Amino acid sequence: VQLQASGGGLVRAGDSLRLSCAVSGLTTDDNFMSWFRQAPGKERDFVAGIRWREGTKRYADSVKGRFTISRDSAVNTVYLHVNILKPEDTAVYYCATSRGPITTAVGAGSWGQGTKVTVSS
Repeated sequence: VQLQASGGGLVRAGDSLRLSCAVSGLTTDDNFMSWFRQAPGKERDFVAGIRWREGTKRYADSVKGRFTISRDSAVNTVYLHVNILKPEDTAVYYCATSRGPITTAVGAGSWGQGTKVTVSS
């Protein structure tokens, strides 16, 4: 399984970004895709997750109402739309796959390389 994350950058508070995670090598569509983020010196935290087949979504409380996870089966890509960005959203964002719903990094199977988001105030 290969996950390729992209879309990060340097933005100002209040801006928006769309992060992408291109997925290849999965042998079934009955899996879960998640986004995590890791700020400098902190643990890798769950942000959002989606069940690929049904589209069921889950979010961390800290991003509800601002972030949206989605997937496009035609191009095997999972997206994270990040809106109304705040300086505290600054982190490296990682996508991950798992066989069940997860909210901790230890449950993930494969990881992408991460894409960095920096939000200036």
